[in-house]
Amino acid sequence: MVAGNIPRLVSVLKTRAGDEKRLPCAEAFKVARDLEVPIVEVGRACNELGIKIIHCQLGCF
Repeated sequence: MVAGNIPRLVSVLKTRAGDEKRLPCAEAFKVARDLEVPIVEVGRACNELGIKIIHCQLGCF
């Protein structure tokens, strides 16, 4: 992941998760694709930001 994408990733996740701090799994994948970051980095950032992944496509969350 490009270091410059980290602040952008955090910003996008906060915006898309909203005040409830919830983000659908499909949206997490879209963020990863749009910002060209590994999905694992999106998951890690969500954990650090206290954002819960909902409607998981894989049944992991």
